Amino acid sequence: MKFTAKYLTLVLLILSPLSCNEWIELQPPDGLVREEYWQTKEDVETLLMSAYETLASMDELLFLHGELRADMIEGDDNQSTREQLIAEGNIYPDNRLSDWDDFYKVINSCNEVIKNAPEVQIIDNTFTDFQLQSLMSEAIFIRSLTYFYLVRIYKDVPMILEPTESDNVDFYISKSTDEEILNQIINDLENYRPTSPNGNFVTVEENKGRASKNAFNALLADIYLWKFDYEKVIEYVDDIIASEEYFLLPGGFWFELYYPGNSPESIFELQFDGQRNQANSTFELTHQQGEEYDPSQKAIEMFSIEFSRELIRGENNSIRKYGDGDYIIWKYVGRAGDGKSFRGGNEFQSCNWIVYRYADVLLMKAEALSQLERYSEALSIINQIRERAEVIALNLPNSKIAYEDAILEERALELAFEGKRWFDLLRMGRRNDFSRKSDLIDIIVANVPSTQKRIIATKLSNPLGWYMPIYDSEIERNLNLEQNPYYN
Repeated sequence: MKFTAKYLTLVLLILSPLSCNEWIELQPPDGLVREEYWQTKEDVETLLMSAYETLASMDELLFLHGELRADMIEGDDNQSTREQLIAEGNIYPDNRLSDWDDFYKVINSCNEVIKNAPEVQIIDNTFTDFQLQSLMSEAIFIRSLTYFYLVRIYKDVPMILEPTESDNVDFYISKSTDEEILNQIINDLENYRPTSPNGNFVTVEENKGRASKNAFNALLADIYLWKFDYEKVIEYVDDIIASEEYFLLPGGFWFELYYPGNSPESIFELQFDGQRNQANSTFELTHQQGEEYDPSQKAIEMFSIEFSRELIRGENNSIRKYGDGDYIIWKYVGRAGDGKSFRGGNEFQSCNWIVYRYADVLLMKAEALSQLERYSEALSIINQIRERAEVIALNLPNSKIAYEDAILEERALELAFEGKRWFDLLRMGRRNDFSRKSDLIDIIVANVPSTQKRIIATKLSNPLGWYMPIYDSEIERNLNLEQNPYYN
């Protein structure tokens, strides 16, 4: 929220050179002020694309916030000091990773679209109601997804629903509670879901990379799972299933989720294409020469041929072995599930960032069913995922905890390194008035050096310590912001 007091030219809103594909390569002309810019439906779509591309440029942040404090990755020699401190539980408000600025850049672009698109329709008589509602729905989806990330990372944050475009904007906004924000975005998503795109774009990149009705369904299911409203989770996942647009890839084709991507299993993913200079960050984070992040010992034991029966998702698929104790994360650097075929040339940074896919939402439904004690239905879904992975079916006792643990494990196997693990663990820790807080702490400290275990366990005993602090420069700039009490 580092906004200047004057409305900047629209060019400054296009903050990243990253584009997702031809459909997102829309750049406004230089030097246009607001009154000159908002004239046609193409102007609206251009700014919408800037929201997509800014969100895509945050793939490293989404990876780190979703994995760094969990138990599936560990830092290598080139891990930055600020990231090492967070992984070790030494988190302070001066850590640059606590800066939420990029999230609010996405939100501001969406707010621009939502406010100005109806005014543009008055000027542009070719701008149909259908087009208007579709573009506004996409902006609502991106804004809602961004706020959902903020709530899970920071808990309470400022809720800004108007663009920052003049001196009259209140720059000193206090925080809204996580519950207020979740209620707002649920209301927005449910209101705009009927007018969201139905997946009738020209290219597969657009159909997978833009907010479809089933992307709305997936996000709503995820939010309701975070809120522990299990009936609503089932309702929205069932809508996805009923669409018959997705299926689990056969085991031998599982790696096609990542190369070439945009598979029949994918619901929504952020697009990258190295041939168009649209580069991701996950390659640099995970390839061997980068020496930034490796699979943790837990991940190695889950996927390594030495320890595990996992083949479809295991060694040479999720991870790759170089030597004794030397493994890398393979999903973002390989072009096949063989541990040999590397991405090369212009495609080496082309792996998309998957936000939602079919296996993910099926496991959301399984979790909801098990919490409603509909155990046989939940088990059927778990074993459907396991059958695709060609591992033996589970037989579980009728216990919420037994199912919760099994689903956590299955999500770790299926969605490893995809920015899900930390949020999955937090959901478990928050459930039923923090009844399994100690189990969450045990999982997290198992992955840290022995000298840090007791310190981190003590810090994590306060659930407010599960969330990030507000960056200190934001506190200095906005006197109406109150720091997460844990960090005072």
